[in-house]
Amino acid sequence: MILKRISILNYKNLEQVELSFSPKLNCFFGQNGMGKTNLLDAVYFLSFCKSAGNPIDSQNICHDADFFVIQGFYEAADGTPEEIYCGMKRRQKKQFKRNKKEYTRLSDHIGFLPLVMVSPADSELIAGGSDERRRFMDVVISQYDKEYLDALIRYNKALVQRNTLLKSEQPVEEELFLVWEEMMAQAGEVVFRKREAFIREFIPIFQSFYSFISQDREKVGLSYDSHARDASLLEVLKESRARDQIMGYSLRGVHKDELNMLLGDFPIKREGSQGQNKTYLVALKLAQFDFLKRTGTTVPLLLLEDIFGKLDASRVEQIIKLVAGDSFGQIFITDTNREHLDRILHKVGSDYKMFRVEQGTVAEMKEEEA
Repeated sequence: MILKRISILNYKNLEQVELSFSPKLNCFFGQNGMGKTNLLDAVYFLSFCKSAGNPIDSQNICHDADFFVIQGFYEAADGTPEEIYCGMKRRQKKQFKRNKKEYTRLSDHIGFLPLVMVSPADSELIAGGSDERRRFMDVVISQYDKEYLDALIRYNKALVQRNTLLKSEQPVEEELFLVWEEMMAQAGEVVFRKREAFIREFIPIFQSFYSFISQDREKVGLSYDSHARDASLLEVLKESRARDQIMGYSLRGVHKDELNMLLGDFPIKREGSQGQNKTYLVALKLAQFDFLKRTGTTVPLLLLEDIFGKLDASRVEQIIKLVAGDSFGQIFITDTNREHLDRILHKVGSDYKMFRVEQGTVAEMKEEEA
């Protein structure tokens, strides 16, 4: 799927932007705080029905405006045009449409326009809590497996209900707990099985990207822990219930799964330098792209925000080789350093567009400027 054109009104600091894109490489150059990230975020919104950075939709409306609109005009591999529209007015529900027809459930749109984004915010995958790493698994698997997304939604609904019962100051009947625990167990087993299968298949792809970027300087790995691995999830929940009632929330279940990120045999959070951490995250996301490309019917869009920060020259060079190669489809890349972009463009050859971003306005740079 190629994004041919985008139209943006009042999204963050982008008051009015109309752009046509190259099917291969699109570079956005400008100083910090000018709107490069917001532009990538608008493209992200069209794939995931939400912002990558701010989950509160109304806060993404430009300060002096009452609404925002993002429209994307895509072209499938067979030439079929697709139009995606997202509009939001203050104090109203957002509208999301495909070819002018509104979605009844936003989750039906997830996976239609697969997308992978590499950004500085990824550092939370290593530094943050286990919920960040679960979200990483969820984002990948949901894009190619509808059954997974449905099970995850069902599990989370049941978890909320069970937590409400756990907080109750009145005695709660056993049957009522069992209703939600059975739903959690049934949906949770699906989530666990699919996460485990994903990680097993994902590890070698991730390791090969890391080896290429680091030129085999270090070995990395991933391991997946879950309460569902060694016992039936229903039994785990029943056993934990008395303790959960004291705490007022569910201590065990797939909402507590952990994805361990390893450098050698130790957690990278403890062992990794800034450059190793950045290499790890870039390799993780490029492997996510490769995985989605293999499992899906559509080549994902690739968004690269400030990808070269904290990396030494040899690792930058290896990433440039990867990005300039033929393995990726349409790429959107931002940087404050023209030199990095110029070296990629030199390797890619002719099929690219360069844009300058200044104070929320975006303009294509002509040959003589570029």
